[in-house]
This record gives sequence, structure tokens and C-alpha cells, in this order.
Amino acid sequence: MTVIEEERADALFHALSDRTRRDILRRVLAGEQSITALAAHYDMSFAAVHKHITVLERSALVSRRRQGRESLASGNVEAVRSVGSMLAELEGIWRGRVSRIDELLDTPQEG
Repeated sequence: MTVIEEERADALFHALSDRTRRDILRRVLAGEQSITALAAHYDMSFAAVHKHITVLERSALVSRRRQGRESLASGNVEAVRSVGSMLAELEGIWRGRVSRIDELLDTPQEG
């Protein structure tokens, strides 16, 4: 991975490391929602929810747009897919290690 790809992965996994942000992401992937409506789901201030959305936006998992006085958030499916691709790559590395261990265990030992 390049430095830029590593920084992108850091931003994505940082954004996903928080339970509230993952819940917000689920909600906006289901459909565009106003930040005011999202904030009503959580026992925290509007400003705190807004900060969570900003983290998600910086990682490109969420995008925001204005409609009149309202700020609307929507999920970015392509960014979610990129997380899935990164995890699949890591799983492939792990599976390769497990396969090599299995091969070593199945190989008769001389002695």
C-alpha cells in the first residue's frame, strides 16, 4: 500500500471504530437523512452528532449537502466497499498463513 492508501485506511478504520459512527453510517446508507433527524436518535447533543458526521465525512464514508436550512447526510457505498476490499485482502494474507501451517502439519516429519 502507498502512503496515501495507508492514510485512507487509517481514516476509514478510525471512523468505523466508534459505535455511534457505525450506527449513523447504517442509517444514512439506508437513505439520506437530515442531521437534525439523526441527532434525535442519540442521547447526546446535536454538536456531538455533528462531530461524528464530520469524522465520517472526512473518511468519505458519508457526504453532506445543504437543502435550504437543513444539512442532509448520505452514505457512500463505494467507500464501504473499499473497506470490504481492504478486509478481504487482509483475510487473504491470513488464510495463506493458515494454509502454510496446515501444510507443515500434514507433512510427515523425518526423525
